[in-house]
This record gives sequence, C-alpha cells and structure tokens, in this order.
Amino acid sequence: MKPNRLREIWAEGRPVLNGWCSIGDPFVAETMASMGWDALTIDLQHGLIGYAEMLAMLQAVAAGNVTPIVRVSWNAPGEIMKALDAGAYGVICPMVNTRAECEAFVGACRYPPRGYRSFGPTRTALSSGPGYADEANDEILTFAMIETVEALANVAEIVATPGLNAVYVGPSDLSLSMGGKPDQDTQDPVRLAAYDTILSACKAAGVRAGIHTTSAAYSQQMIARGFDLVTVGSDAGYLQSGRRDARAMQDFVRTRAG
Repeated sequence: MKPNRLREIWAEGRPVLNGWCSIGDPFVAETMASMGWDALTIDLQHGLIGYAEMLAMLQAVAAGNVTPIVRVSWNAPGEIMKALDAGAYGVICPMVNTRAECEAFVGACRYPPRGYRSFGPTRTALSSGPGYADEANDEILTFAMIETVEALANVAEIVATPGLNAVYVGPSDLSLSMGGKPDQDTQDPVRLAAYDTILSACKAAGVRAGIHTTSAAYSQQMIARGFDLVTVGSDAGYLQSGRRDARAMQDFVRTRAG
C-alpha cells in the first residue's frame, strides 16, 4: 500500500500543512493540490460537495503529492466507509463528544478485528496499491473533532480511544459552545486555555492535534503552541481574497478613467 505521507512527516518531527476544499469541483481540487500542501481535506460537512463530487475530487488530487483527507458530515458509519473506499487516507469526524462516540467512529475506519469496517475498497484498491487490505488499518488516519464544551470536558477519555490518531479542533463551534461568537484565529485567553487543555491531553495519550485556521500567521502561532497539523487556507477563502483584490483593481481603474 502507498504509505501515508502524514505519518512520515510527523515521524520526522514536522507539522502538517493542510489545505481545505469546500467547492465541489475537481479542477478546483486539482488546483489546490498543486499548491504544495502536505494534505488536502475535502469537506462534506459544510462544503458544497456530495459523494459524486468527492469521488471526482479525490481522483483529481491523486496526481499531486498530497494526502487526501475527507471530513464527513457526521459520525455515520456508512458515509465514513464510502469515503475510505473512495480513496481517503484520513477521515475527520465532526462533533465527537464522548469516548463511546469516538469508539464508534474509529471502529468504522478499521477492518476486523480492530473495527467493523466492511470490506469493499472499490476505488482505493486501485489508487492505494495491492497491499491495501493488509495495511489500511495501520495507514488510515482518524481525526475526532473536539468542538464542544462536552468534548472538552471528556477530552482525556476521547483521546484514550484505541485506534484514534488525532483530534481536530473546530474553533467556531467550540466558541459557540462556550458562549462566544463563531469566530476563528482567536486571541481570547479562555479559548487559548481550552486549546492548551486539548494539547496536554493529546500529548499524554500520544495523539496528534490539528486545528482549523484562516491565516498563515495564526497557523504559525498554533504550530508554536504545539499543534501537529494546521489548516492554513481554503479554496473558498482564496476566491474571496481574489474578489477583494479584483474589487480594488476595479476601483483603481474607475478612478483613473474618471
């Protein structure tokens, strides 16, 4: 089986730089994959993406040296297994609040006897190599999202789940759950203390920690804080940034023309 590059990066002591896809188009995914990310996440939860679009995007990403991750819409075994069968090398599962929910998630990602994933690697048997059946349990990465006060209270139990590789912090939902606004890239000391609680639990359990950010500067701050994976930017975010640049150029041209 083709090795999971993220495991290799972490073994070398380096953080993973992750890009994010929420636009359901294979060419956009291919463009994102050409930008030099270590990993690229296809977002089925809040992105404008269904199964068919996800499959085409995974095929488009395959040409680049980037590890494909899928964030599923919920802790639903069937959807998790279809994402893996389509070629995901990692799964991010939202709203994991308890050890039992984490066990259900991890079990859906592992073949027996380590889980209950059904065997049928339709596409990934082709894209990942002939050793998939024997090696998938050791290569596929599982990310449980910590994004509620309940999950924060249970984080030590969650990260102790056998087979869990990493957590992924959802800043907006965590802020809402804590009574704040759904903002990101926060400097709020209460939220940063919550991040430190999560990082401490992960370190004690030997589990990696990732976080969603919207800027390179904040990603650097989170890496310095101890996170092993940072999401630096998204296709929709870059499009919005380009829109602002285009509007500035339009205003400039109108000013010169007037």
